[in-house]
Amino acid sequence: MFKWLNWKKKDKKNEEEVIEKDLPIVEEELKEEIDEDIMEEELEGEILEEELEEEIVEEEYEYEESIIEKENDEAYDFIEELEEVKETDIEEIIEEAPPKKKGFFEKLKDGLTKTRKDMTDKIDSILKSYAKIDDELFDELEEVLVTADVGVNTTMKLIDRLKDRVREEKTTNPDEIKDLLKEEIKEIMKEPGVGNEIVLDPSPAVILVVGVNGVGKTTTIGKLSHNLKKQGKKVLIAAGDTFRAAAIEQLEEWSNRAGVDFIAHSEGADPAAVIYDGIQAAKARKCDVLICDTAGRLHNKSNLMNELNKIFRVVEREYGEATKEILLVLDATTGQNGINQAKVFKEVAKITGVALTKLDGTAKGGVVIALQSELGLPVKLIGVGEGIEDLQEFKVDDFVDAIFS
Repeated sequence: MFKWLNWKKKDKKNEEEVIEKDLPIVEEELKEEIDEDIMEEELEGEILEEELEEEIVEEEYEYEESIIEKENDEAYDFIEELEEVKETDIEEIIEEAPPKKKGFFEKLKDGLTKTRKDMTDKIDSILKSYAKIDDELFDELEEVLVTADVGVNTTMKLIDRLKDRVREEKTTNPDEIKDLLKEEIKEIMKEPGVGNEIVLDPSPAVILVVGVNGVGKTTTIGKLSHNLKKQGKKVLIAAGDTFRAAAIEQLEEWSNRAGVDFIAHSEGADPAAVIYDGIQAAKARKCDVLICDTAGRLHNKSNLMNELNKIFRVVEREYGEATKEILLVLDATTGQNGINQAKVFKEVAKITGVALTKLDGTAKGGVVIALQSELGLPVKLIGVGEGIEDLQEFKVDDFVDAIFS
């Protein structure tokens, strides 16, 4: 009995020793099996990812192919439509297209076409006909300038300066004369004391517009108002020309087009009274610029002086703090007659500048040079068309370049 029990214990002990001995091996085998399972799952995952990526790339390629095919189809359709369009249809499309908006210099150049043809083209013709520079060449140039209304005194001054330049620079080629003349015209128009800008600062400012009937005062005031409003200024127009029939109605129409305030009395009223009310309204409405139209009668110098002096006294008394411009409006088509008008107005009023209208309708653009050189009156505004945008600030360089371009 005891032997059997001892054997049993011994057998159990041997069995436990075997288990303890085999346990690490079993654990290692289990671990290897688990690692293999994990590797198989990871490998299957990678394979799935690669398959998905391939499917995505294939779908993207097919989508791009469809887009390209669609664009090609649309392009072919468009080409077919273009081929079906007749030349007459194309011409109609071009005619109906809105014209390209011109810049200031292009408008100026177009506006000076007649002056350029009458003056510059003739100068070019003269210079081409001479092989050398002599007195006869200068005589012909002098004639062209005078007929272009540059003025006799200004022309003589220009020719004398031109001769001096030729002598000093030892110029022998007639083709070089044109550039020299161009430079001298710019120089003579930029004499000290001549400023071409309208002075409106400090605010408030008042612009008194003078000139005879028919020169374009009303349209100049309307276009100037439009330009000033575009610059952000608050503008008021006072209709002081109460004697000319329909003058008030025409000016009111221009004020409506420009979108600015307007003050008027009945026809035949005292111009100075209208200006007085305009000043009070400008103060009350805190306007930046008051533009005053004045009577355009020029029966004789005495009447003109009395009428304008009355207006000037009102302005000085009621609006003494305002910056003042007295703008003389002249019709460029009148040529030397405009110069004579300027002389009269200059004697009775302290003209600060000239607005030259209808410059696009005349070959006598040389009058601009005479105004600044002979009378010392700076041209501040020029009209180069009938549109509301066709009143430009005058710039000497642009003007001369446009004539000689």
